[in-house]
Amino acid sequence: MSQRDHHQLPVHEVVLLLETDEQLGLPDEEVRRRLDQFGPNVLPHLRRHSPLVRFLLQFHHPLIWILTLAGVVTAVLGEIVDASVIFGVVVVNSVIGFVQESKAEAALDALVAMVRTEARVIRDGAKEVIPSSDLVPGDVVVLDAGVKVPADLRFVSTSELHVDESALTGESVPVTKHPLHLPAETLLADRMNMAWSGTLVTRGSGVGIVVATGADTELGEIHRLVGAAADIATPLTRKINTFSKVLTVVIVGLAAVAFVIGTLRGESAKDMFTAAVALAVGAIPEGLPAAVTITLAIGSARMARRHAIIRRLPAVETLGSTTVICSDKTGTLTQNQMTVTHIWVDNETFTATGAGYQPTGDILDKAGRPVVAATGGLRDVLTVGALCNDAHISDSNNGWEPVGDPTEAALVVAARKGGFDVEHNPWRRVDVVPFESDRQWMATLDVHHGQAQVLAANVKGSEAVVALCDRQRRVDGTDRPIDIDGVLAAANILASQGLRVIACATRPAPNGTRTLTDADVASGGFVLVGLQAMQDPPRPEAATAVAACQRAGIEVKMITGDHGATARTIATQLGLADSDSLVMTGADLTACPDTDLPDVAEATTVFARVAPEQKLRLVEALQARGHVVAMTGDGVNDAPAIKQANIGIAMGQVGTEVAKEAADMVLADDNFATIEAAVEEGRGVFANLTKFIIWTLPTNIGEGLVLLAAIAAGTTLPILPVQILWINMTTAVALGLMLAFEPKESHVMDQPPRDPNRPLLTGTLISRIALVSGLLLASAWWLFTWELDRGASTAQARTVAINVFVAIETVYLFNCRSLTRSMFQIGLFSNPWVTAGVAVQILLQAAFTYLPVMNRLFHTAPIPPAAWARITVIAVATYILVGTEKWLRNRRTTTNRKEP
Repeated sequence: MSQRDHHQLPVHEVVLLLETDEQLGLPDEEVRRRLDQFGPNVLPHLRRHSPLVRFLLQFHHPLIWILTLAGVVTAVLGEIVDASVIFGVVVVNSVIGFVQESKAEAALDALVAMVRTEARVIRDGAKEVIPSSDLVPGDVVVLDAGVKVPADLRFVSTSELHVDESALTGESVPVTKHPLHLPAETLLADRMNMAWSGTLVTRGSGVGIVVATGADTELGEIHRLVGAAADIATPLTRKINTFSKVLTVVIVGLAAVAFVIGTLRGESAKDMFTAAVALAVGAIPEGLPAAVTITLAIGSARMARRHAIIRRLPAVETLGSTTVICSDKTGTLTQNQMTVTHIWVDNETFTATGAGYQPTGDILDKAGRPVVAATGGLRDVLTVGALCNDAHISDSNNGWEPVGDPTEAALVVAARKGGFDVEHNPWRRVDVVPFESDRQWMATLDVHHGQAQVLAANVKGSEAVVALCDRQRRVDGTDRPIDIDGVLAAANILASQGLRVIACATRPAPNGTRTLTDADVASGGFVLVGLQAMQDPPRPEAATAVAACQRAGIEVKMITGDHGATARTIATQLGLADSDSLVMTGADLTACPDTDLPDVAEATTVFARVAPEQKLRLVEALQARGHVVAMTGDGVNDAPAIKQANIGIAMGQVGTEVAKEAADMVLADDNFATIEAAVEEGRGVFANLTKFIIWTLPTNIGEGLVLLAAIAAGTTLPILPVQILWINMTTAVALGLMLAFEPKESHVMDQPPRDPNRPLLTGTLISRIALVSGLLLASAWWLFTWELDRGASTAQARTVAINVFVAIETVYLFNCRSLTRSMFQIGLFSNPWVTAGVAVQILLQAAFTYLPVMNRLFHTAPIPPAAWARITVIAVATYILVGTEKWLRNRRTTTNRKEP
């Protein structure tokens, strides 16, 4: 039998199977033997590359190869400073990648740390405290409130035991535990006789037998899934890789063609090799990696201001490509704070406003009017909920927080909203009958302070409380015979809405009574004062954010470990589903073949009672359909799927360290609305990267074409290699990088997500690059020959050619600020960085042209004002031509959209 099947066995069979004794535990000699057999109770370290290998792998990228080649070539040409700059870009990019990868692998270390604790065990009949790493299968472990479960356990006995399993299963409230065996098909989240390593005991006590340790635990399975989850290439990474490979082929091809043409014309092989190298240097976009890194970093900073903390830079752009967001429910779409929303008293339902544990809000009657001070039946149901209660709420630096069970804390908040003074009320507890899962209620005996003879027995719990009652209270405070069918029908209506229903009842106690027993309560005679229904409510901003994502063409799916009815209710409130929508459970997923799952995952919006490996399976199924998947979550159970997703998103406030370390992005405010804001920023980042590429490529292609044309014509090179490096490096920094600061355009969220398979450069953009490249070739060649024909020196002619390149790049920069609109439509000064960059570039070109030291270093010469006039005319003409081409294409696109 698998160690995962112990839930279906009676306790005595588990004891026999594990060859242990639930009273005496294991003898020390047997413990040592099993420790040798099973190993320590720790999660194994997965094999990883050494730091050196991981650093070297950062260089395994086509674009890095191109840059390295550029650096080598530049060094061969004797330009040590320029070569150093290029190699610096290579090293900086590799260091950034190495650091980010190192942080990502910390997710596994965080998982390992979760099971480093101590355990109370019974061995040889004596209780002792040992390191949890020394536990072995068959050990008998004692659990108390506040203790972290040290291994997977099958309970032998329990007493009011509640375990918070939200980090593992997604269950929003602590789970009541018992030792009874369960059906074999019981889902992990419903195995009430089991406790899982890494979860937390919130109340009560229990004794359990260790059934799994280390890698064999459910936490160990998650550890394996996190380690096995593949690192998914981002859309940008894939596009840049493809683009780099194509660019490599083009550059090598152009250089080879130049070499062959020159040698066929009778030029020396040495001179042609130098010319071919110059052409290659000109065609390499040295500033591209720096532009990518800086643009992503700026996007990351913008997201941080909107509470989205980026842990891995490529995630900035990936968000803009997202087609599906798989969201956990508890703490992500909801507030992770139980809140009473409905109060039923004798066929009248009151509504409670406000959410969470902050005691603000109103109780509204059926007409929607606020109840200033609760009276009659409403006052009584709130009073019973507050008195029959072991929890309270505390105002801390982090806001109002529950101390005790979240369900009971919600009842305290509801009482305060109804005007009940919880801290200074006149009632004092005399005795209590604690809650037990087999009877499903808790009872207290309370005395009215100042009226010592007034005693009341109060009881709250599940629908089992109704069986204890023979009367029910009206809204006006009077009593009538109980309508059991009516009460149960009201409870069912509330439960069908995904609400957790708590029944409250009371009865007078005889004077002088100071004890309350199970038998006293079971004798009945209570008055049902009402029902309180609660839920973990949706975040107020979540519905708006979901709607914004849907308008942007992004599917939002809820994947939760909570119950199906609760999941459907929240999904309906958020606009993700309606009351008739299909909710697929973990059992349904188990029965679904892998071949059918991608279609099922595509068609379904709400998934409930989902196990960790099933979340991972759903993400993989959606990726198989070509989706770019974002997975949000806060628990340990979310970590494998978060790591597998194209963009993993963890909650910053309530998220576990495991989830945060596995994620690409952390939401500082735990707000789903922040995801929508991050997607908006991500789309803006990709747009700015595209703008930079569209801006920089014509320069590189134009430089290559000018050199190729000169080689083919057998004339003097219009631009030297060192001058090409000047153009590329200065314009990339002073002009191109300014596009990284471009504000996102207003329509960025009115478009569907980009097709992940669409190439980086579309046909429209390629034709624009070709247009500008052709204009650069014609303008530089024409002005170079013009100056030579009119008696200018070669140095002056080359200086003019260089300046016309820079001038066209400058005006083209304004064309590239938007790929569809003019700079006047987006605002001439809406990006002040562009204005500053242009000013810096003008100063650099003035120094390049007129300073003697620059003339010596770059083989340039001063040029007359008439040359500047010609350069200016050509630059303005280029801006007009590109702007006209953009306008005509937009007009044609608009016309096509209007046609039926």
